[in-house]
Amino acid sequence: MSYTFILILIMALITIALRALPFLIFTKDRKTPAYIIYLGKVLPQAVIGMLVIYCLKDISPRVAPFGLPEILAAAAVALLQVWRRNAVLSILGGTAIYMVLVQVVF
Repeated sequence: MSYTFILILIMALITIALRALPFLIFTKDRKTPAYIIYLGKVLPQAVIGMLVIYCLKDISPRVAPFGLPEILAAAAVALLQVWRRNAVLSILGGTAIYMVLVQVVF
């Protein structure tokens, strides 16, 4: 077996285990703690916020193109999300707009 295959197999097993773990811990007989329910409500927005900050952290207003591709793509994601309420469409649309901007325009 190759090193790459073993690595992928280990990562797949860990991913499956992490996804199954909540179902094993919180069965129908055992109530989910309030803090877990709270984290389930707030963490998705916190992760998205961190991803936005991470994506925009290297923008320099002093160097061309002054962060315009990133800002325009982020605005497109926000507008698509408000317009269609479809996360996949928003992400794919924003990514496509960003790639066109950095490859063709800027």
